[in-house]
Amino acid sequence: MKQPQHSPHVPYAAHLIERRDLSEDTALFRIAPEPGALAELSSFVPGQFVQLSVPDAGEVPISPADLPTPEGTLELCVRRVGHVTDLLHKLQPGAPLGVRGPFGCGFPLPEMAGHPVLLLAGGLGIAPLRSLLMHLLRHRDGYGEITLMYGAKQPKLMLFRQELAALAADGGMRLYLTVDFAPEQLDGSFSCALGLLPDLLKGFRFDAADTYAAVCGPPPLYRCLISDLEAGGVAPDRILLSLERRMRCGVGRCCHCGIGQKLCCLDGPVFRASDLKGIPEAL
Repeated sequence: MKQPQHSPHVPYAAHLIERRDLSEDTALFRIAPEPGALAELSSFVPGQFVQLSVPDAGEVPISPADLPTPEGTLELCVRRVGHVTDLLHKLQPGAPLGVRGPFGCGFPLPEMAGHPVLLLAGGLGIAPLRSLLMHLLRHRDGYGEITLMYGAKQPKLMLFRQELAALAADGGMRLYLTVDFAPEQLDGSFSCALGLLPDLLKGFRFDAADTYAAVCGPPPLYRCLISDLEAGGVAPDRILLSLERRMRCGVGRCCHCGIGQKLCCLDGPVFRASDLKGIPEAL
C-alpha cells in the first residue's frame, strides 16, 4: 500500500541537541529531526529555508546555516528578536521542537559551477550565506575563485569570526572583513577594515564578467551593492539576492512575503537582480 505523503503544513518532531552562543543575542542551534524528516531535509539547497516550531510559542522561518549532516542534524543561526525566538533561546538540550521544509528556491548551484563566486554578507546575512559557502568549499574543485566579504556593526557582533578565519587560512577562499566601528581594542588574531561593506568592493579586482555574486544582509545594503556590482561588470542575472527576511508561512497562503506578483516563499527567497527590476517595493 502506498504510504500517505507528509503534509508540508505539519511539522516533523525534532529536539534540540546543543546551542552555541555567537553574540549576546544570536546563537547557533543544532537540532535533530525525527527520521521521517531526513528524506525531505536531504533535498535542501543553500538559500532555502525551514519553519522551526517552538511548542507553546509558534514557528519562525529560518535559513539553515549549513547543509544537513549525514546523521540528519541541522544547524540554525537564530537571533533573539521576538516571542518565539526568545523562548527558543531559553531552551535546554533535549527540548522538543518541530521543523518543516525545506521551502522556496535556493541558489542555482549547477549554473554557478565552474565560475568564481563572490559572497557579500551584512550582519545576520552571513547565516544563509554560510550554507552556500560550506557547499562551495566542500566541492572546491567545482567552482572558480571563492571570495567572502562580510561586514558587521562592530567586532563583537561578527558571527563565525574564528571559523571564517580558519577556513581562509586553509587557502580555499579569500576573506575580507569590515566593521562600522571598533569601540574595543582588537586583538592580534583579528584583522579587519573599518568602514561599510560596499567600501570593500571599491578597488577590488575580480573577473566580474564571469562571476556570480550572492548577497544577503539588511535591506539598505541591497541597492548599494547591486549598483556597485552592475557598475563593476557583473550581469544582473548573476547577482543573486537572498530575501529571507521576508519569509512568513512558507507555503504561499498568507501572502505577507509578496513582491509585486511574486511570493518570496515560492519564487524565492533567492532572486536574481534582473528578476526584481521594475518592482519598487522589492528592496
